[in-house]
Amino acid sequence: MREAEFYTASQWRLMTWKFLEHRLAVCALVIILCLYLTALFCEFLSPNDPYKRDATNSYAPPHRIHLIHEGGLHRPFVYPRTPHTDPETLVKDYTDDTSQPLTIRVLPQGDPYRLWGMVRFRRHLLGLDNGERLYPLGTDRLGRCLLSRILYGSRISLSIGLVGVTMTLVLGILIGGISGYYGGLIDTCIQRLIEILRSFPTIPLWLALSAAVPATWSPVQVYFCMTLIIALIGWTGLARVVRGKILALREEDYAVAARVAGVKETSILLRHLVPGFTSHLIVTVTLAIPEMILAETSLSFLRLGLRPPTISWGVLLQDAQNIRAIALYPWLMAPVFFVIVTVLVFNFMGDGLRDAADPYRN
Repeated sequence: MREAEFYTASQWRLMTWKFLEHRLAVCALVIILCLYLTALFCEFLSPNDPYKRDATNSYAPPHRIHLIHEGGLHRPFVYPRTPHTDPETLVKDYTDDTSQPLTIRVLPQGDPYRLWGMVRFRRHLLGLDNGERLYPLGTDRLGRCLLSRILYGSRISLSIGLVGVTMTLVLGILIGGISGYYGGLIDTCIQRLIEILRSFPTIPLWLALSAAVPATWSPVQVYFCMTLIIALIGWTGLARVVRGKILALREEDYAVAARVAGVKETSILLRHLVPGFTSHLIVTVTLAIPEMILAETSLSFLRLGLRPPTISWGVLLQDAQNIRAIALYPWLMAPVFFVIVTVLVFNFMGDGLRDAADPYRN
């Protein structure tokens, strides 16, 4: 890259170049895109219907995928399993029948579904023939495919972060911008309101707001209510950051010139001042999304948020609330892995964006 091109490039191009140099952040971005594509096409990627029960396969362990059968190389396959109960411990167990391998097929017909709730399909990415079911991550106590439920749950858990952060961004920019730009009594009232909201302990506040949600509400209503609750709690920190930035920028020459020229105050705030710290907002939003996801997961895990039959990662973790379940059926903790990976990759991408926001720094 020529030196003249570097110093004449736009701010966004400089940020892009700097971000692409951060390999860990780029890898995290690729993983994030894969996660959201998985959530978008979860019906097709799921091997089974996440709501379909199979009593004969309750608490079935994950299928082991094999490549060698009777000493020879074979297409990826699994063995059918026969359930039985241990006469001493009364624990249900499964034995593989090695005489008849079940080949894993690509695009087999399976449980019917509607892609995005509109187009009816029966093809899944992977599955078994002859009506057999593939359980890559095992099943829960009702015999429902855990992998399918995790993939469906990603749609709720990942989208609630985006929707919640969008609402937080709007509230934070508007309220924080008004507070910093006008100052005086308006600034004092808004800051006292923020201090009151931040003084409430988080968990008791969640308890009170969640208890106010009627039990008769539909899953969609509960979802949007949860998103609203998380956003109403999370906007205060961003509003203070925006206020501080506006206080620093409102006396700059271009802002004073815009006021003298008779530009509307809302236009000065949104078109002249906010773009001055857009890069900082991007980093803040990127780091806020995993906080929203963790908040939803925690509330649902504590049975204060989303409730069955709604599927989210927090709802799935309700089955792993006791030591016995974790000791006997450790695969029920699989949603934790997806939560950890999601939070980590968002933080890695946030680190890359933070460095890219100051492209002239070595």
